[in-house]
Amino acid sequence: MSFLRIQDLSKRFGEVLAVDGLNLEIREGEFFTLLGSSGCGKTTTLRMVGGLERPDAGEIYLGERCLVSHAQGVFVKPERRDMGMVFQSYALWPHMTVFENVSYPLKLRRVKGPVVRERTRAALELVGLGGLEERPATALSGGQQQRVALARALVFSPRILLLDEPLSNLDARLREEMRRELKALQRRVGVTVLFVTHDQMEALSLSDRIGIMNRGRLEQVGAPEEVYYRPATPFARDFLGKVFALTGKIVAVNDDGFDVELKDLAAPPVCVRAS
Repeated sequence: MSFLRIQDLSKRFGEVLAVDGLNLEIREGEFFTLLGSSGCGKTTTLRMVGGLERPDAGEIYLGERCLVSHAQGVFVKPERRDMGMVFQSYALWPHMTVFENVSYPLKLRRVKGPVVRERTRAALELVGLGGLEERPATALSGGQQQRVALARALVFSPRILLLDEPLSNLDARLREEMRRELKALQRRVGVTVLFVTHDQMEALSLSDRIGIMNRGRLEQVGAPEEVYYRPATPFARDFLGKVFALTGKIVAVNDDGFDVELKDLAAPPVCVRAS
């Protein structure tokens, strides 16, 4: 059974159709990535799931709970969706310490003082920031600030974690390190993750499944190996790697596959076996 279900979701900004009748099901405990180039609709989809944008049509369910139904007039506010979110900019409060940033979601939920301290410290230990509680949040490095944002998103034990390109502001070395840490953290906590990125390497290395988006629609959904080795559309093929296209014609078909005569080579035409 699906954990997060999106049905016929659409969103228009003026003349631009950002998301076009999107249908998607995400399993509980899954690390699911929406992958696509800028303007494909992936971040708009994430923001509609999180309640930061209202769809023009469609429905969103978390388990059996309807979060959004344009037809029924249902719209659950973001703070009532039981979702944690990490923004691309991290969105840390500069006037607060690390502890105050991470504990803020608990205080909004009126959790008692001793429990706030216990859960905040546990969240900081989880992301490797134990002992930095009293530091100003913006005095930390980029990687540490990202960990603060992750701890804040996880401290209240959300049902799903939304990640909007959280690694894009890091340098290449730190980005690779944080990829490993993020996947290990998700496995340890067991939270369902909806991750948005334009980076193919991030998607392939982190995800249980990937949804490749183009012009507001899903081109393909599958495991990393499936979308990479068996792309379903020309766009999915081209987006995931460099393509060297050859022109030829099938000259024989048999039980093992078929022979193709390649013509766009400097050498004389050759036959290759494909299956």
